[in-house]
Amino acid sequence: MTSYSCCLILLLFTWNTAAYGPNQRAQRKGDIILGGLFPIHFGVAAKDQDLKSRPESVECIRYNFRGFRWLQAMIFAIEEINSSPTLLPNMTLGYRIFDTCNTVSKALEATLSFVAQNKIDSLNLDEFCNCSEHIPSTIAVVGATGSGISTAVANLLGLFYIPQVSYASSSRLLSNKNQFKSFLRTIPNDEHQATAMADIIEYFRWNWVGTIAADDDYGRPGIEKFREEAEERDICIDFSELISQYSDEEEIQQVVEVIQNSTARVIVVFSSGPDLEPLIKEIVRRNITGKIWLASEAWASSSLIAMPEFFRVIGSTIGFALKAGQIPGFREFLQKVHPKKSTNNGFAKEFWEETFNCYLPDGSKTSPASTSFHKGHEEGLGAGNGTSAFRPPCTGDENITSVETPYLDYTHLRISYNVYLAVYSIAHALQDIYTCTPGKGLFTNGSCADIKKVEAWQVLKHLRHLNFTNNMGEQVDFDEFGDLVGNYSIINWHLSPEDGSVVFEEVGHYNVYAKKGERLFINENKILWGGFSKEVPFSNCSRDCLPGTRKGIIEGEPTCCFECVDCPDGEYSDETDASACDKCPEDYWSNENHTSCIPKQIEFLAWTEPFGIALTLFAVLGIFLTSFVLGVFTKFRNTPIVKATNRELSYLLLFSLLCCFSSSLFFIGEPQNWTCRLRQPAFGISFVLCISCILVKTNRVLLVFEAKIPTSLHRKWWGLNLQFLLVFLCTFVQIVICVIWLYTAPPSSYRNHELEDEIIFITCHEGSLMALGFLIGYTCLLAAICFFFAFKSRKLPENFNEAKFITFSMLIFFIVWISFIPAYASTYGKFVSAVEVIAILAASFGLLACIFFNKVYIILFKPSRNTIEEVRCSTAAHAFKVAARATLRRSNVSRKRSNSLGGSTGSTPSSSISSKSNHEDPFPLPACAERQRQQQRGCKQKVSFGSGTVTLSLSFEEPQKNAMANRNAKRRNSLEAQNSDDSLMRHRALLPLQ
Repeated sequence: MTSYSCCLILLLFTWNTAAYGPNQRAQRKGDIILGGLFPIHFGVAAKDQDLKSRPESVECIRYNFRGFRWLQAMIFAIEEINSSPTLLPNMTLGYRIFDTCNTVSKALEATLSFVAQNKIDSLNLDEFCNCSEHIPSTIAVVGATGSGISTAVANLLGLFYIPQVSYASSSRLLSNKNQFKSFLRTIPNDEHQATAMADIIEYFRWNWVGTIAADDDYGRPGIEKFREEAEERDICIDFSELISQYSDEEEIQQVVEVIQNSTARVIVVFSSGPDLEPLIKEIVRRNITGKIWLASEAWASSSLIAMPEFFRVIGSTIGFALKAGQIPGFREFLQKVHPKKSTNNGFAKEFWEETFNCYLPDGSKTSPASTSFHKGHEEGLGAGNGTSAFRPPCTGDENITSVETPYLDYTHLRISYNVYLAVYSIAHALQDIYTCTPGKGLFTNGSCADIKKVEAWQVLKHLRHLNFTNNMGEQVDFDEFGDLVGNYSIINWHLSPEDGSVVFEEVGHYNVYAKKGERLFINENKILWGGFSKEVPFSNCSRDCLPGTRKGIIEGEPTCCFECVDCPDGEYSDETDASACDKCPEDYWSNENHTSCIPKQIEFLAWTEPFGIALTLFAVLGIFLTSFVLGVFTKFRNTPIVKATNRELSYLLLFSLLCCFSSSLFFIGEPQNWTCRLRQPAFGISFVLCISCILVKTNRVLLVFEAKIPTSLHRKWWGLNLQFLLVFLCTFVQIVICVIWLYTAPPSSYRNHELEDEIIFITCHEGSLMALGFLIGYTCLLAAICFFFAFKSRKLPENFNEAKFITFSMLIFFIVWISFIPAYASTYGKFVSAVEVIAILAASFGLLACIFFNKVYIILFKPSRNTIEEVRCSTAAHAFKVAARATLRRSNVSRKRSNSLGGSTGSTPSSSISSKSNHEDPFPLPACAERQRQQQRGCKQKVSFGSGTVTLSLSFEEPQKNAMANRNAKRRNSLEAQNSDDSLMRHRALLPLQ
């Protein structure tokens, strides 16, 4: 019964592996067996299984030369270990290697063989049956290639904790130790590769790309990670498509249409060569050029894609390649392959037939399909495509080195070295078990595993704690996820000028261990775009925004599609594709192109600008004219006109005008704190002093002329001391206002940035507008009072203050300052000072011209009018005119009374003043004529009124006879008028000479 059970189990195992005949595996006995999974073929033939009969195993097609070389790398490593005196001495490694045909189904079929063998071993049937052909359990598996295949295999092997060390599966999903407990690999996972792809796109300033991924566990996770990295870098994806080598023609056509219609020139592809091949062929057929292909390591050096006839379409490929390694003696080993010598390698026969396009007579196929092989210079995928042509028989003497195939491409060993490293990793784990010291082991209580009865899970434990130095002197240890961290080489496809084949030029590298931002290095001088161009292609949704502009969002479009918007004034951008414009510092403003900031223009009422020069000249002119008038008055200080204008107050008035003109100069030039605090008080005090002098002079004369009977009291109170006291008191009030202002809120220099963006106006901050209002308001109040008195005294003799001219000057003063208020409020910057300077100069010139120019004109050009007689005559005429008006008023009143009582005509008063009734129009008071004659005989004037004409007589004698003339005039006047007005007229007539 026991013998029967043993034979039954062996039969079951034999049936399980029946599909793998002797020529469909590479197998060698040993103390410890390693499994291997390699893609000796690219795929399987499509076959419709209608299930009308027992399903047959599908046929593998399209021979993969590189897959066979990877298999040879595993055999070479095992043989090298078996011959090593230090690594696993007295132990022999065997192997069982199967072809996955690049499909999950074939890979699982082979994996079941590994698992079934392990289950048979677990039954310990050796003591019950003598099985001479028994093969030990597979304690580890090297493979597989594609991530999708490794995912399926890892799920199965993980159930039995059989370690799987992959040499080419880079999907980041396989790092999940909860799902893939026994999976390890000697290739970096795609997480770093996807990041490196995004870094390359960012390096070349591309932001508009398309993505294509294989519809499997390699392509989907890889492109998903790339999308995450692209989003962090503001890289937009125009389209995203999935492909497969088994996609039907309609699906391929649809993907090609998307690529052809897309404006994105950069296409990121996460795929293997076989999955990408149908798409590339259709693109070549349509001749879609101008695209930049960013290739993952699975197809970056694939001989299926890197073909000269495809170069015009994919010549701008930049891809990632694994770090190349060195395997001493491997090339010679590859050259020794021969169907008759490689008895343990069941794949050698088919390799020989595919290489030399012949068939071996002892083969299972008498007339195998003819295939043509593809060649490549880097580790890509090479294949034979079946045709119906007849193959000649092989002689067995063919020279393997005479034919160029991917099998002997020894330029860079990448995947082959990963296979070599995977085998050595398992060997070093076994070595750790072999040399384990009890009590220091990795198992319970520090125990060690028995190397002769080692189990797969024990090898897995030691692989997780593996740490050894490889033949290149590098440290090898798997991280917690079962991965080896490695670097990438960046390659660019070139067309060889020698034979026209595609070569892979290394143009940079990606160092995973470096700091972020320093990992990528690219030598742009080595890159050829499209095989010949050095200019970096453009792949952006929108053209770059030049410095001085920023990116503006277009509604409904991705963020990479934008419009360029000019930076607003006061902001700048000095880089291309700026997301936002930066504000200039406070004292700076953007230049015309908004590419940088320049110092703001500083403006104030400068001495050197035309406007400032003009105002300065006018101020100097005013100072000169005022000084000239003061000089004239000083020189002619004893003349009647100078005396009649109150000589001392005139000097003070001229001094105040000098101060007014000088104060305007404080408003010109760059404002400083001291000039700001000085200019307004200087202007205010100067004008108040000026107006006070005019007010006191005008009011004094007006009071004298309106006084009925002048007394000594009038002369006492209206002397010079009282006049100067009143001027001082009026000015003192303004001084008090200025002191309070400077103490509480002193003005200061101020840099105003708000009026105009690109200009800094240096002005004076007045501190308190209320104080400024009080200062100007008080000045205007005095001017209003002065205007009132001047208006009342407008009919006085011209010699007394030129009342009409003073009235006119006050009108000018008010017009100037009333206009100043709105002008001051509506202007800004340097024009505020200019407006005030103009107001000061206009008011000052008005006062100077109206009050003094007429007198200077008489003094200099009409000296005949600057005499005592002229002054007295004018004064007397005014006095008698006032008396005549009073007399006529009384006469008219008496006449009206008489008419009302008796109707008789009233007689005129008895006097020497004769009145003749008439209705002539009034005429101005006549001046004295024949001055020499009048000096001898006196002066008669005729005064006309609306009701009559009055003749006035007044005689003057020589100065030495003034007393007699006064007595004679008094006598005559007493005869002509008997009222008290006579003394007042005499006083007014003599007033100018007092």
